[in-house]
Amino acid sequence: MNKIICIANQKGGVGKTTTAINLSACLAASGKKTLLIDGDSQGNASSGLGLDKNLFAENNLYHAMISQASLPSVIYPTALDLLDIVPANQDLIGMEVEFIHLEERETRLKSLLLSLDRSYDFIVIDCPPSLGFMTVNALVAANSLIVPLQCEYYAMEGLGYLLNTVKLVKANLNPGLSLGGILLTMFDSRNSLAHRVTEDVRKHLGNKVFQTVIPRNVRLSESPSHGMPVILYDVKSRGATAYLELAQEIILGEK
Repeated sequence: MNKIICIANQKGGVGKTTTAINLSACLAASGKKTLLIDGDSQGNASSGLGLDKNLFAENNLYHAMISQASLPSVIYPTALDLLDIVPANQDLIGMEVEFIHLEERETRLKSLLLSLDRSYDFIVIDCPPSLGFMTVNALVAANSLIVPLQCEYYAMEGLGYLLNTVKLVKANLNPGLSLGGILLTMFDSRNSLAHRVTEDVRKHLGNKVFQTVIPRNVRLSESPSHGMPVILYDVKSRGATAYLELAQEIILGEK
């Protein structure tokens, strides 16, 4: 059975795509066969892993979602042996309109994953910064949700709304969905506010918060522009160390 992880937060700029790319890469580097699904029309997870957008312009997640292609046919290899990706581009924007009258539109991604002809230890889905059609599809397909939370003021703003959506999805569409954890990101140890936010989040959410904290890190910020995860760009950086620790925390949590 695959572990399907959805990475979501309707708030933008909290480290969703950074987490999707680097967690997937670190799971693969830890010997786990991993598939990353880019569910965001911005396609940043795809470019962040070095995929040429011309390569998948006519063959990506959108084409699988509208039944113009099979899911296996839109899976591409990456620079890491055990990491594959289903890329996306702006075509995904059209789905919000195209699927509005379709029956079972919320289960489309789940059906595609059930049709996979190959086995993965982990499937990671990067969601757009909204609670729209694609995010609901990811929540319905997943068995675990990771919520990146920025260590800054208003960090918990909107979290209640997201968790309420999760409750609705769990009650009506996917009883197997659970909160895998809250991931604190962009932590700056020199900033007293970051420490205060971290304490508040842990106080309110307890063991739902990952022990691993993702720091603000220049190498982590630079790596997407070079089309590679941080463990390939600078494995000794603090960002790489943090995501390797997160991957281990998740793997050990499965045992």
